[in-house]
Amino acid sequence: MALPAVPLALAGHADQAVYTMLGSFATTFGHNLPYARRARVLALVAVAMTACVGCGSALAAWAHPRDGGAGAAVVIAAMAVVAGVAKFACDAARLGGLGAVLLLFSFAVAANGAPAPADVLPQTGLAALGAAVAWGLAVAGWLVYPDRPQRLAVAAALRELTYLWEATGGGAVGGGAVGGGATGAGAVNGAATGSGAVGGGATGGSVAGESRPARHRATAAVLQAYQMLDVMPPTAAELGVGRGGTCVRLTDLSWSLLIGSGRRPPEDATGLARHLRGQVRLLVSRRHREPPLLSELSSPTALTRVAPVPDPAGPTTRPSTTRPSATRPSATRRAAALLAAELRAAELVTGRLVTAQRRGGPGHASVLLVPALRMALGTGLAGWTALLLGLGHAYWAAISAAAVLHSVNVRTAAQRAVQRTLGTAAGLVLALGVLAAHPGPLALVLVIVLLEFLLEYVVARNYGLGVVFLTPLALLLTDLAAPSPTGTLVTDRVLSSVLGIGIALACALLVVHDRAAVRAQRALAACTEASERAEQVLESRLERSFPVVQTHLAAAVVELREADDAAAGELWPAEVDPTELAAAEQRAYLLLERFVR
Repeated sequence: MALPAVPLALAGHADQAVYTMLGSFATTFGHNLPYARRARVLALVAVAMTACVGCGSALAAWAHPRDGGAGAAVVIAAMAVVAGVAKFACDAARLGGLGAVLLLFSFAVAANGAPAPADVLPQTGLAALGAAVAWGLAVAGWLVYPDRPQRLAVAAALRELTYLWEATGGGAVGGGAVGGGATGAGAVNGAATGSGAVGGGATGGSVAGESRPARHRATAAVLQAYQMLDVMPPTAAELGVGRGGTCVRLTDLSWSLLIGSGRRPPEDATGLARHLRGQVRLLVSRRHREPPLLSELSSPTALTRVAPVPDPAGPTTRPSTTRPSATRPSATRRAAALLAAELRAAELVTGRLVTAQRRGGPGHASVLLVPALRMALGTGLAGWTALLLGLGHAYWAAISAAAVLHSVNVRTAAQRAVQRTLGTAAGLVLALGVLAAHPGPLALVLVIVLLEFLLEYVVARNYGLGVVFLTPLALLLTDLAAPSPTGTLVTDRVLSSVLGIGIALACALLVVHDRAAVRAQRALAACTEASERAEQVLESRLERSFPVVQTHLAAAVVELREADDAAAGELWPAEVDPTELAAAEQRAYLLLERFVR
């Protein structure tokens, strides 16, 4: 942001530096992607950000929104459309963070300016310059640490494993998913099992309830690491001999520990967690171009420390240990023929699931459409209401509403409303302190750059803290583009924020839909189907297909938990039996353990 903006400020064109800063927001996307994929994603984002600024500037030159009236109403309507489209696109691409809000913000700032028609192309070019510089800096790390995103992903997987063991107190983390009931593990082999098989007896329902979110996060983190490394989970033979470099071996270790600890915890959970934390420090450190592997984790026994106990279903329900080809060759051939097409389909589906492009079934677009419409409706209503009330900077109310509705469900929208209220109050104090000092244009640009840096650093960790820096950032950008009295800016910001947050909450509560519930039902069906496919593959002993099928199963159980969490925050009931969902989740994890064995 500073590279293109500071020279403009030094040349006396600080008001034009705003447009390079808007283009520079492209760098806030794709932080956790490998550099090759990040370059592609950021190129698309840079084009989208430039288009938002260009279209906004052109609309401002035509509609003259500062004069009020129909022109301002048209700009608000355009903001609502941009909010809905940006929300839909960012959700479809699974771009986290403030994604759609930043695209809307860039459009809004440009659309509420006062450019002449001749200024549209220069302002668009400045936005493109800022986006291009942001793209170059975002991928420049490839020249120094080309595998750093992969190392950070593996470190995150190891860190989540330690959190998982802490959440369960060192007990078995896979059992007890249904609170020690007579479901779960029995679904794997078709036999009813008691509480010892499901809950492990030692864990109980309360530990299972605490461990289930931690186990979901650990599974998602390990799958994310495999996605970053572009490899599949290993077979049992590959686990025994090891494969690939340090990152692949550590991810395989994470997979083995995660799945193998379903019924039995690591022999020395405390010591192993200490070694994993030490390995995390080595992975995130910049001192080593090639991260070293701790000797405690590189020994062959490291992969076998969680050797599972015998299958609780007993030998009567397990397939014969005799080679299938020797006892039933025709059955094996039939199974191979039946599964050939399914495995190819599973591989294609798994490719989408593990490359952060999971789909919720045929109605995936409809699942994304309703939240986008809710965000568009809230944005438009907030902006038009602010216009009717005669508030200055009415688009701030629209942006405040969009920021609250840029969430997963009603529950998270309410949480964001609280965080945004508190964050806005703290941010206004910070903005008043900056404006009270009457900084010059260059100093104002440097403060904005600092605020943008702090925003990127904290928003992924806590949304409320991000708003603390986003609020003065928006105020100062507005003041830089079109200076206004400090009192007017602050008053407009307070009233617009309160109005936008209130309307956003009303939209979240009134626009009720069943799409999240449908997603949860489809995720349950998909997880059940993946478990059935996994049972067929295990029965037929087609070991070559183990990596594809177990990855598909793991991704399905992660999607099941995410869908259930999203549905739990909506007012429309999911109508999914929690016991059935827990049993499906438990069944999937026990099948994954059988793949490891």
